[in-house]
Amino acid sequence: MDKKIKNIGKLTGKVLLYGGVYSNLQALEKLKSIAEQQGIAPENCICTGDIVGYCAQPEETLQLYKIWGTHGIAGNVEKQLSEGAEDCGCDFREGSRCDGFSQLWYPYAQSKLSKNSLDTIEALPDHITFTYAGKKVTVVHGSYNHISEFIFKSTPWDIKGSNFDTTQSDVIIAGHCGLPFHTEQEDKLWLNPGVIGMPANDGSTEVWYAILDDTSGNLSYEHHTFAYNYKLTSQLMQNGLLPEEYARTIVTGIWDNTEILPPVESGLQGFGIKL
Repeated sequence: MDKKIKNIGKLTGKVLLYGGVYSNLQALEKLKSIAEQQGIAPENCICTGDIVGYCAQPEETLQLYKIWGTHGIAGNVEKQLSEGAEDCGCDFREGSRCDGFSQLWYPYAQSKLSKNSLDTIEALPDHITFTYAGKKVTVVHGSYNHISEFIFKSTPWDIKGSNFDTTQSDVIIAGHCGLPFHTEQEDKLWLNPGVIGMPANDGSTEVWYAILDDTSGNLSYEHHTFAYNYKLTSQLMQNGLLPEEYARTIVTGIWDNTEILPPVESGLQGFGIKL
């Protein structure tokens, strides 16, 4: 199948990057207010996918995303939902805890989404490209060729590098793995803003996003965190239909397990993130 690629042209000024909303309405509401306070227009905000996920308000979250009007790409969850698939396509190992949890939250999300929301999901491109501060930027979910590929800071550069070669990009903005990081090599930048729908396994309830800035004439970037009404998010998830473990993670900032993580990232659980 041909990839749907949306070219949004040349962007200037601050650009807000976020992803992994995971049906967390309270986090999305807060991020929208942050963008508005900073004067960042919706057309300068970009989502790396997985608007829908583990939390309790998939329909409300999707509708707020639509109302806000930011750019965004399809994550594996959106791709599976638009195709009517029976699982989230997260590439979890069969029989793993994450796989078991997905058999609860994915059908829950599927049951809550209106046709209007499904139409919004269906319209999402696979990738976004744009130019910024003289550089070509491509937005992917996992990687360019594999929507569910987990790429972390510790992932070898040659794996990341193939994405730059394929897209002829200077910058790759990615999501999926749930952790914020950046890696620069060979004058190329791989930037993952992190996710806003779940904590980053760092022992904090705050969640992550990033901002690009071209004020100096060059591309610069900063990772940021924000606090939101996580207690309400967790309370809404305790509905007897969603995994209690994810509701607990919202409050503790610690993932239930580190099955998807490489040894380096697994060893950093609960130690905080410094970027």
